[in-house]
Amino acid sequence: MTSRSLLLVACLCASTFSNAQKKGKKAPQVQPPLAVADTVKPKKPATPPGITDKVKSSRKNEGLFTIFQDTATGSVQLYVRKEQLGKEYIYQSFSINGPNALFLNQSMHRSNFVFTIKKSFDRLELSRVNTNFYYDSTNAVSKSKDADKPEAIVLSEKVAAEDSSGYLIAADGLFLSEKMDPVKPAAQPSFFSMPSFNLGSLNPMKSRYAAVRSFPNNTDVVVDLAYDNPMAFVSGGPDITDARYVRVRMQHSLMEMPQNDFTPRSDDPRVGYFTQTVNDQTSIKATPYKDMINRWYLKKKDPTAAVSEPVEPIVFWIENTTPKEYRQVIMEAGLKWNAAFEKAGFKNAVEMKIMPDTATWDPADIRYNVIRWVASASPSYGAIGPSFVNPRTGQILGADITVEWASGSGTPNIAELLTAEKPKAAFENHIKAIPESHTANCAIAGELQAQMVSASTALEAMDASPAEIGDMHQQFLTYLIMHEMGHTLGLNHNMKASQMWSPKEINNKELTRKYGLIGSVMDYPAVNVSADRKKQGDYYTTLAGPYDEWAIQYGYASFAAGNEEEGLKKILSRSTDPKLVFGNDGDDMRSPGKAIDPRVNVNDLSSDAMAYAEERFKLVNNLMPKLVAKYSKPGQSYQELRVRYNALQNQRFNMIAAISRYVGGVYVDRSFPDQQSKNKPFTPVSLAQQKRAISLLNKYVFAPSAFAADAPVFAYLQLQRRGFNQPATGEDFKVTGIMLNQQLNGALAHIFHPLTLQRMTNTRMYGNQYSVAAMMQDVTAGIFAADLKGNVNVYRQNLQTAYVQGLKGIVEDRMSYDDIAKAAAFHTLRKIKNQLATAVSTNEETKAHRASLMFQIDKALEIK
Repeated sequence: MTSRSLLLVACLCASTFSNAQKKGKKAPQVQPPLAVADTVKPKKPATPPGITDKVKSSRKNEGLFTIFQDTATGSVQLYVRKEQLGKEYIYQSFSINGPNALFLNQSMHRSNFVFTIKKSFDRLELSRVNTNFYYDSTNAVSKSKDADKPEAIVLSEKVAAEDSSGYLIAADGLFLSEKMDPVKPAAQPSFFSMPSFNLGSLNPMKSRYAAVRSFPNNTDVVVDLAYDNPMAFVSGGPDITDARYVRVRMQHSLMEMPQNDFTPRSDDPRVGYFTQTVNDQTSIKATPYKDMINRWYLKKKDPTAAVSEPVEPIVFWIENTTPKEYRQVIMEAGLKWNAAFEKAGFKNAVEMKIMPDTATWDPADIRYNVIRWVASASPSYGAIGPSFVNPRTGQILGADITVEWASGSGTPNIAELLTAEKPKAAFENHIKAIPESHTANCAIAGELQAQMVSASTALEAMDASPAEIGDMHQQFLTYLIMHEMGHTLGLNHNMKASQMWSPKEINNKELTRKYGLIGSVMDYPAVNVSADRKKQGDYYTTLAGPYDEWAIQYGYASFAAGNEEEGLKKILSRSTDPKLVFGNDGDDMRSPGKAIDPRVNVNDLSSDAMAYAEERFKLVNNLMPKLVAKYSKPGQSYQELRVRYNALQNQRFNMIAAISRYVGGVYVDRSFPDQQSKNKPFTPVSLAQQKRAISLLNKYVFAPSAFAADAPVFAYLQLQRRGFNQPATGEDFKVTGIMLNQQLNGALAHIFHPLTLQRMTNTRMYGNQYSVAAMMQDVTAGIFAADLKGNVNVYRQNLQTAYVQGLKGIVEDRMSYDDIAKAAAFHTLRKIKNQLATAVSTNEETKAHRASLMFQIDKALEIK
């Protein structure tokens, strides 16, 4: 009892005694207060349970971070040493198994960031670190480096137990959640697209741990996240067992920040590496960039040697899921990168090993770089070659390559490549043009597979021997592996590399076996098939090209102290060499209206892509009449014939796209002024080349007879019935829709894209001689002139109608097209009306068609 309490008791007793006397009452006997020792003894402060008590039923996984997993419930607790507080670590997530449509396939590399763990009172906070900025510490502005950059607290968890060395916290909320990686893609508003498959809501109660691995430098936690969607409107693909209940396997990897003498290397626009983007907030330059390229840490065993083996090579394991007949080809393909590394001063920089069937290690263990083979139900990619890095420096810490069985095999396992639905005029509704490939992943295997099926179809139709087709397939696989491995070495795409040889040179093996068929394996080229079998060269490039060697030299060459800047400048000075041209996905023109340089494209080949495309048109037209006899095989349906036909149609589509990009095109040169290039940064494509492109499209795409060679095939393009799989629109091949798609989405979608037309006008200020009105005149002649004195076939009726609707859309547009384009479209519609007024029609179909066109033109020309 305190002294204050004793005083209060004494006062109360005195007051009671005094009152009793006043009333004549006997005062009560007051007992003296009890001594403190005689009262109930105070409880000792409860000792908090120790860490031992908290983990007594758990299995210990000791490593970078120690994790305790309860052997009964599976729940995990994370032990953080006090010395780990405030330090930076790296987080990387991977999808191990999940819906293909959501890009949750095996070995998709996902979130990558730096994090720290700090103590705040009785809690531990895990926060994500912003690595997007740099501040020079000598600049006073650096004192504001934390201003206006709000913290990102991923997790705040109360300390469950503590000892002299560290803290224990519950970790289910970290790992059995989407806190570190937003696994479920954000839902798109319904007005953007039709309802699509989605995962629903995460159910932590049904989620579980699949594996916990902890090593000195990294800790991996593999989880099965359960998602419930009771009201699933879309059932998903064949890989989805039940759209209401889906489990996604994810891997969380926590890594130690590397402690070495790795030196970041600056990015440069003349060479293509994946990068870590960093802004220098204390710089006043026009380009305040401190971007770093992604590259492996290679260090010479002998720093004084011109060429030395590395202290630690880049080691890839060919996973035992790989078909045995492909393993040697894959091994040899990977080792071919060593030729490029020798130019950078390293011998045997890349090692290739085969994972034995008896191996006990898990390929998902981030300590192993693997090349794996999978057979997904509905692959969203053909092959990918991602890597993960230290965001602070760009050092690559690990990589994987995954190849889809359907891509690597010789099976013509491709779906309908072109839509059978009648498309709207693409230049009227340009946002519905053919979408660009998913930029997060390399789509080359899908592209190559389509090219490979086309090539095998062509070779078989020309009666090539099985040995020739086998050689083509081996070159395909070699190129595919080299391309994906190039990504794992840090290189991004080079869609300009196919420009290295002229059409006459691409079949010269003396050149292609020395330098490569194209300048870089990082391009998406057309397969090289010669119509003249005696002149056939390589189908695909099978070695690192001149650009690849140069790029590896830039990324990996080592220099004496203080000499790096000058050494890199010397390497970059060679960027004007025609064999070292570079343009990546940001520059390529695969989508209508996208980018400006027609030489930076996919599925083209040679320094004269238009000449090459014309030869491909002729080849496809010559092959069409042979398809029915070649693929009408005893004991099988016409399904393969349909696949082969679509493959050749895809070749046409690629060539149409390649040609159309020269209209309104601009050649780009990214060399720096001190290199004194003969080219200006921007040079419009010449008038002759633009008119040549229109002429080729008029002849092979818009002409009445453009698709005459296909006629013998149409009656045989039958799908194989499988249960009740006949399309709701009928199983007949949608001939007119396919051809109109070639004409619109293949050609006109780009030529009449608002950006293309605006660029044609803008570039007239610095060299372009082709006006929008003149271009429309040439296209109109190709679409109308040939049948003005006669009847119009079905192909041309659809094309002419779509063309008029497109021009009408330009005239009526209030947002996308400039006034010069609108004026040209208005003028063109009036000219078409005048031509139709005097056109000759001898059948009712043509009369009806032209009457409809006149009505639509009159509506467009009305003054409102």
